[in-house]
Amino acid sequence: MDTFGLKIVASDRVFYEGRCRQIIIPAWDGGEVGVLPNHENMVIAVAVGIARMEKEPGEWAEVAVGSGFMEIVNNRVTMLVQTAERPEEIDVRHAQEQRERAEEQLRQKQSIQEYYHTQASLARAMNRLRVSNSGKRLV
Repeated sequence: MDTFGLKIVASDRVFYEGRCRQIIIPAWDGGEVGVLPNHENMVIAVAVGIARMEKEPGEWAEVAVGSGFMEIVNNRVTMLVQTAERPEEIDVRHAQEQRERAEEQLRQKQSIQEYYHTQASLARAMNRLRVSNSGKRLV
């Protein structure tokens, strides 16, 4: 199977740069989008969730990603996201504290803006906990 160039850039660093056989990302509609070599050129919105990438046959890695977008041009994929973390980089205790704090804030009276901000914080914390519990540490 062919490969394509993949570069994942988080707000604080270049998370990954190399070849990839396929990548599956979380989409805004609640589903997933898969990209294979020679994919049609396009731009895709990335939602908070778990991205899975296959670097070698059968070698899958999971990555906790924040929102952003992915551009596919000429068999090269660039993903720009707020955050990208390997499972072993996640501080589980801190993520649990973030989740608890967000859940408590949701129980309080908030403005619409604060409510959406709190929902986003809760989604990021829950995603980090999901990835940290997956046990896949291949990236």
